[in-house]
Amino acid sequence: MFDAKIRPLLDPGLNYLAAFLVKIRVKANSVTTFGFLIGLLAVPLVAFQFYQLAIIPILLNRLCDGLDGALARQTTISNVGGYLDIVLDFIFYSAIIFAFALAQPENAIYSAFLIFSFIGTGTTFLAFAIFAERLNLSTQLQGKKSFYYLAGLTEGFETITVLIVMCLFPTWFWLTALCFASICWLSAIMRILASVKQLSDNK
Repeated sequence: MFDAKIRPLLDPGLNYLAAFLVKIRVKANSVTTFGFLIGLLAVPLVAFQFYQLAIIPILLNRLCDGLDGALARQTTISNVGGYLDIVLDFIFYSAIIFAFALAQPENAIYSAFLIFSFIGTGTTFLAFAIFAERLNLSTQLQGKKSFYYLAGLTEGFETITVLIVMCLFPTWFWLTALCFASICWLSAIMRILASVKQLSDNK
């Protein structure tokens, strides 16, 4: 929901770092993969209840997630890059939530419900991108992407904020997960309605 508004604030710094990486010939896909692997370090940290320490790899993952896009825009936006970006993001998000279930098995039902909601947001997001490609629809609301980016209530900024809140207040994980999952489902329903309307208008 806030991604498009925050981008102008983050882009100058990311573009500066990306320009440096271009000079030393670092590839965007390498940054994507590196960020994913760094982010996964948060899984054992959360699982063993080192919650505050887990914030560090989570933030580094998100830095790399923004940096790889800036780097790709200064070099070449590729299908492989777009694919890795979205797939590894969803695996990362789900892995962190799964780690909270490992840390506190009594909260596993809330972890499962939140991951279930990620299926709703992910499928409504990606399924529309397939048909947007067929219909030659485009948008740059989130910046230049390798596929159509259908906005929603729960995007990158909201998700990373929730992960940090969970790490800062693990006792309230169940409530945070329940609330965020509910918003994710609301976002999924809104995307379904918007997608059906737009696809119907573009027969």
